[in-house]
Amino acid sequence: MIDHDVRVSPSKAGLKRDDQLAWKIAGVAVDAVAVTEDVSAMIINRIIDNASVAIASSNRHAIVSARDMALARPNAAGASVFGMPADTRVSPEWAAWANGVAVRELDMHDTFLAADYSHPGDNIPPILAVAQTLGKSGAELIRGIATGYEIQIDLVRAICLHEWKIDHIAHLCPAQAAGIGTLLGLSQEVIYQAVQQAVHVSFTTRQSRKGEISSWKAYAPAHSGKLAIEAVDRVMRGEGAPSPIYEGEDSVIAWMLHGGPTGHYTVPLPAPGEAKRAIMDSYTKEHSAEYQSQALIDLAFRMREKIADFDAIDKIVIHTSHHTHYVIGTGANDPQKMDPNASRETLDHSIMYIFAVALQDGSWHHVDSYAPQRAARADTVRLWHKIETTEDPEWTRRYRATDPNELSFGGSVEIFMRDGSKIVDEMAVANAHPMGAKPFGRADYIRKFQILTAGIISPEESDRFLAAVQDLPNLKAGELHRLNVTLPAGTLLVGKPGIL
Repeated sequence: MIDHDVRVSPSKAGLKRDDQLAWKIAGVAVDAVAVTEDVSAMIINRIIDNASVAIASSNRHAIVSARDMALARPNAAGASVFGMPADTRVSPEWAAWANGVAVRELDMHDTFLAADYSHPGDNIPPILAVAQTLGKSGAELIRGIATGYEIQIDLVRAICLHEWKIDHIAHLCPAQAAGIGTLLGLSQEVIYQAVQQAVHVSFTTRQSRKGEISSWKAYAPAHSGKLAIEAVDRVMRGEGAPSPIYEGEDSVIAWMLHGGPTGHYTVPLPAPGEAKRAIMDSYTKEHSAEYQSQALIDLAFRMREKIADFDAIDKIVIHTSHHTHYVIGTGANDPQKMDPNASRETLDHSIMYIFAVALQDGSWHHVDSYAPQRAARADTVRLWHKIETTEDPEWTRRYRATDPNELSFGGSVEIFMRDGSKIVDEMAVANAHPMGAKPFGRADYIRKFQILTAGIISPEESDRFLAAVQDLPNLKAGELHRLNVTLPAGTLLVGKPGIL
């Protein structure tokens, strides 16, 4: 990896194109280095993972609306929409929209956390939609997805967005544009302009994940994918972009990240000829909840075995990282995180709620654990309101560690009982994490798919999809619609009418 110095440059300095981060990102995208076998295999795992959560959420309200919007934009040469027959085609940016919302809705696909946080599996819907539309092969799709993961994860390693209240799609959109550029074999100049357009249009605020969290949390990465496809489409037609998009004196670092004239970051990117391996540093979710809660859910399962009476608990304190405390803990100062009437999106960003339910139930379900009647249960509310979080400098250090043996997203928990006794335990990483007790492998991804889609798709459709996706490197040009998953006729809901 090469560390690139990225800082604000006054217009009069005339920052050369070759010295701009967007140009260097484009250089990674055009590098024809081979995709390694383990990366290719992991890409297949993540396509399975995305399909799992997309099909499981296929009749949730946000997905129904997004799908209806996409179906209003038919395109015979376009891309497929999850749940629909594979030969039902829409314009690629709208397929990316519908499929992106479906993938994100349950908050149960992959994650990467560093200086900022991300769900790099959000790269797959727009890259796949373009690949289906333009008749690309499985091998070409793999190359495009490898680039998307690489660029987003490298940006997340270096540039903190949430510190300045910017939503994380600001790193996703340029990654999606770069991935599409690799998929299509575009020139470095075209990808450079597409990346700049993508950055320019995708900076939005973190209010989407603050306070009363709405369905926009699921829509945001899908919106990013739609923007990325449109950006690439424009520059392929000869249009340009604001430049330099990161370093300009009136641009991203100077103003949106509060860097001012001295704004400065160090961004790592693969050297020429170096394989794009960033996907191997990401990890998926076993439980449908914010990633920082994954280890704490597993810890709650373990700690509950020592508790005979939950009403005998006086207080629970979760010692954890800065990010966990201030984003999903009591440090967020969001009363909604303690509200039994809060939305599902809010509850899955409340570690207090999540830990209470996991402690009581000893299991986690993507629907039942968030059901309104579950959230309103009197004994749960009592326990939930006894839980608080606090930042522990050591957990913060480990959250930000670069050594994979130290990197962790968990915490330690003290359960104070009314009789004066105390139960203490800790967990650094979730069981499913690569460094965890039960790291996810291909069989686990397949099992997750089968569990989440059971009773929704036919066994024959399940077997067909799993066979097709595992043969991805061998799928020929024009065969990528086989990666769509179809529900039985008449089972997909239709939502309220809109403009179209």
